Amino acid sequence: MSNISKTPLLDGINSPADLRALPESDLRQVADELRAETIDAVSETGGHLGAGLGVVELTVAIHYVFNTPDDRLIWDVGHQAYPHKILTGRRSRIRTLRQAGGLSGFTKRAESEYDPFGTAHSSTSISAGLGMAVGRDLKGAKNNVVAVIGDGAMSAGMAYEAMNNAGAMDSRLIIILNDNDMSIAPPVGGMSAYLARLISGSTYRSVRHLGKQIAKLFPKGIEESARRAEEFARGMATGGTLFEELGLYYVGPIDGHNLDHLLPVLKNARDAGEGPILVHVVTQKGKGYAPAEAAEDKYHGVSKFDVITGAQAKAIANAPSYTKVFGESLIAHAEKDDKIVAITAAMPSGTGIDMFGERFPTRTFDVGIAEQHAVTFAAGLATEGFKPFCAIYSTFLQRAYDQVVHDVAIQKLPVRFAIDRAGLVGADGPTHAGSFDLTYLGCLPDFVIMAPADEAELKHMVATAVEIDDRPSAFRYPRGEGVGVEMPAIGMPLEIGKGRIVREGTKVAILSLGTRLAEAMKAAEQLAALGLSTTVADARFAKPLDETLVARLAREHEVLITVEEGTVGGFGSHVLDYLARSGALDHGLKVRPMAFPDVFIDQDKPEKMYERAGLNASSIVETALSALGLQNEIAELAAIRAATPKLV
Repeated sequence: MSNISKTPLLDGINSPADLRALPESDLRQVADELRAETIDAVSETGGHLGAGLGVVELTVAIHYVFNTPDDRLIWDVGHQAYPHKILTGRRSRIRTLRQAGGLSGFTKRAESEYDPFGTAHSSTSISAGLGMAVGRDLKGAKNNVVAVIGDGAMSAGMAYEAMNNAGAMDSRLIIILNDNDMSIAPPVGGMSAYLARLISGSTYRSVRHLGKQIAKLFPKGIEESARRAEEFARGMATGGTLFEELGLYYVGPIDGHNLDHLLPVLKNARDAGEGPILVHVVTQKGKGYAPAEAAEDKYHGVSKFDVITGAQAKAIANAPSYTKVFGESLIAHAEKDDKIVAITAAMPSGTGIDMFGERFPTRTFDVGIAEQHAVTFAAGLATEGFKPFCAIYSTFLQRAYDQVVHDVAIQKLPVRFAIDRAGLVGADGPTHAGSFDLTYLGCLPDFVIMAPADEAELKHMVATAVEIDDRPSAFRYPRGEGVGVEMPAIGMPLEIGKGRIVREGTKVAILSLGTRLAEAMKAAEQLAALGLSTTVADARFAKPLDETLVARLAREHEVLITVEEGTVGGFGSHVLDYLARSGALDHGLKVRPMAFPDVFIDQDKPEKMYERAGLNASSIVETALSALGLQNEIAELAAIRAATPKLV
């Protein structure tokens, strides 16, 4: 009996074509097996579980009704795509999710032909889908394009920009709104399902299309009246919606867990001769797994867990996380300063703003997935004398760059940017890495940019930002826990634009910005063992640059190495620019900037990613030896490392 498979139908599905060969009567069992496999796989890897469990039936229905991959299927964000990956030939690798060399936690074009568009940041699916639909039309093809977007992602302006454009173009695009929070409208049983089938059918669409065409035949003024009459009549039958006003055929809401409701509606949408069509599907996040259904976050993101109990395996922290240190520090200052307010863009727990919100609910603003709005909203608060702290992941702040430049920097408004997830982030890979903020902020006039070497320094930088009232400022810090240093009760403001020497030497100088300081100190010890006296300095500020410190390091050392957790064009580039303009490069100084290589670094454990990026202690040592022409020593070190067993 133990050899009997728990997933007999799923075992026979290696592609959606195998799924489509099954009778509809088998699909309920396929969905149950798919849900069980998703739960079991994520229990071993960790990842985003709740969203995927909510779309199991929808995933089965889409791949059954549509001829993927010829029909294009785009999953917005990608958190919910694990069941999709299992059905599209990746089941054998599903337990490599978010690991080195394994499957991405999001959809990825390079991974499968069933992923026609890569996602990870939200609200891009409708724009991409419309582009594909128009491209199809230009080529004279007939395939379908389906974009699945969640109600949370619908809070972003980009989704509305795309729908507005889609409605005006009349291109045949199918948008499935996965409403897993019942934030728009709940289904109302059998009558709702019947109306959805009716509205998505050809008769209703033909009547509506006829009304539009007749209206266009009238003179302009009468055409407008006729259009309004058509809309009024449509509203009487179906209920007017925002989506209809944008020019989309609206269908729903329907129960996203009932295949008897999903299949006929999706077939009608597939067979429609015109578009765009929006199908409103209501689902339950975490559906079918009791611990997820009971959890407040519906197991949105989980570590490895016990399938039976749902208990997650949490590593014991050696130090508080940078995110927690930021949140607690901001609270401490806000207790004494009622002008401090906090803004987040749909990431309260990820940024630590949830803690601030519990203490100061009226001074906390979650604006939804709307980074552009968040930044300009913060700018408006600054004009009224408040001290806004805008807490956004580095990778998501990219979305608001024009607002940072135009609405904050040009006006010198004192918005404080708490930039979480700076540097490499591990399992979420290149889409979530904070690689570019030093570069894209460092070129802006009058910006103060800080990066703490440890959690105690972060406390001081929060205090510093509180006091900066004449210009914008930012401090960037990584994901994960600190290094375990002794913490001050409350941070103290730092002198703007001044770094610090943490180790004195004479031959080599290492100027570090951010949390690579610990690796720089290890490198200094290794260089000292080779007879090379090494200075280590913590820059603290990327901007304004501590030119006095840089000049001293250049003057007193043969080699100057800069180290940062960012891409080319950031801190090291500013140091080089100053050295070139000051003439410090005219007398034989050997400068070696160390930054991320010019590639996107794939998912792995963070320490492995930094090793691949060449930003660990051994790489710093090799850089110093190479600059000094000590090639033999490099070879000897390489031989020693090769002979040393690596800890797994």
